[in-house]
Amino acid sequence: MNIISRNIDNIKKRILNAANGNGVTLVAVTKTFSANDVEEAIKVGITDIAESKIQEALPKFDVLSNSLKGINKHFIGHLQSNKTKKAVLNFDLIQSLDSIDLANNINKYAQDINKIQECLIELKVSQEESKFGVPIEKIYGIYDHCLANCKNILISGIMTIAPYFDDKENVRPYFQKAYNIYSDMQKKVGNEKFKILSMGMSNDFEIAIEEGSNMVRVGSAIFGERNYDK
Repeated sequence: MNIISRNIDNIKKRILNAANGNGVTLVAVTKTFSANDVEEAIKVGITDIAESKIQEALPKFDVLSNSLKGINKHFIGHLQSNKTKKAVLNFDLIQSLDSIDLANNINKYAQDINKIQECLIELKVSQEESKFGVPIEKIYGIYDHCLANCKNILISGIMTIAPYFDDKENVRPYFQKAYNIYSDMQKKVGNEKFKILSMGMSNDFEIAIEEGSNMVRVGSAIFGERNYDK
């Protein structure tokens, strides 16, 4: 058993312990990691992968075209307008919908290819300037806009990125806030397809699951530390 396989096995056990019987989707965040690393993860049961840069993802997808059959591809980075068409063409779930302009763009390109593009609205739960996302007070407006005007978009939930803390317990209130918004939206929209709460990463996914996450995005805990200089 190689290191990637061991790590995935360990993470799945930790997810089960934290989830208390609830279903949680493990998304392997493959950004900066090689096609060989991705292939190893798929061989041991990973069904969902995530990338955050179109220009890095597409060459990797080309190399892995056979291995990626049946694999769900998630886009989790900030999506620029000039990259939207390629995102719609190549990703099953866009987790980072953060504006009405982006929604209109996604809808246009999805319409062009007769696709219903699944998206999550990215909720901003912290005041960090480096974080993208929609403030709490605007999230309902984006959902309503998509429902009324973007027939080729399916909003299936919320994604959020909490601040990093050395003491992981400090992150809990941010996940609680996101869960409360998600739960409130579920009741208000009354749509059974609104069912994904994507929160939690390598450092904090167990706390995120304890606070209601049903999708976690884990990269370095699977593949090792990233080398951004490669």
